Amino acid sequence: MTEKVTVPEIKKMKQRGEKITVLTAYDYSFARILDGAGIDILLVGDSLGSVIQGQGSTLPVTLEEMIYHTKAVVRGRKRALVVADMPFLSFQVSLEEAKRNAGRFLQEAGAEAVKPEGGVQQLETIEAIVRMGIPVMGHVGLTPQSVHRFGGYKVQGKEKEERGAILQDALAVEEGGAFSVVLEGIPLDLAQEITRRLSIPTIGIGAGIHCDGQVLVVHDMLGLFDIYTPKFVKQYVDLKGVMTDAVKNFIAEVREGKFPDEEHSFH
Repeated sequence: MTEKVTVPEIKKMKQRGEKITVLTAYDYSFARILDGAGIDILLVGDSLGSVIQGQGSTLPVTLEEMIYHTKAVVRGRKRALVVADMPFLSFQVSLEEAKRNAGRFLQEAGAEAVKPEGGVQQLETIEAIVRMGIPVMGHVGLTPQSVHRFGGYKVQGKEKEERGAILQDALAVEEGGAFSVVLEGIPLDLAQEITRRLSIPTIGIGAGIHCDGQVLVVHDMLGLFDIYTPKFVKQYVDLKGVMTDAVKNFIAEVREGKFPDEEHSFH
């Protein structure tokens, strides 16, 4: 697919049985590469708190920081749909704040959709944002902004009561008018049931093979972030190793007087 990816197209992909591909992006250079490779959705995730800022969670990430990074990603993409995470405190305080902040992502940053976390409790918020004409991607299951309530980054939905609550959250996201929903850190059979029950696409991260699409943090799948690696992450290349070797070669050539040589000098 070479045409611009849109919200209606993402919804049609589920209807056609085509898998949806999503990766996080936080800057212009990465966005250009991922977009050029053919990714469907670029998610400007508040996961930048961990992989870019070195924070212990996503909670310290601010709205202004998210807008800054979203602007950079938008400049680097031509084809992919850009979705921006709504960070902690940007949508929970009031409907008015949620609507205004969602609007800022489109008006100031150029995003095409926003992603608040939560289901039943955020139904009214999702509805309000959608009524503004702003596409919403939902997020249920293991929602990182609720890490302290969960007692850590633990798989959700193992118990019967939890399973029912997560299903209701997903149904609420669809009821609110979202065009898709992220299912994070839940058993694959629960994700399969949710995917079957919903008419909107499900995007899995640690939710098994049955989702309509998959998302990973780009630094994880490229081997750039090794402080901790969740079970669901597949590392497709060891870019940390590649970069380390390149830097060591540079250091050696500078110290040995081999760089810059004639080819890289002016006369």
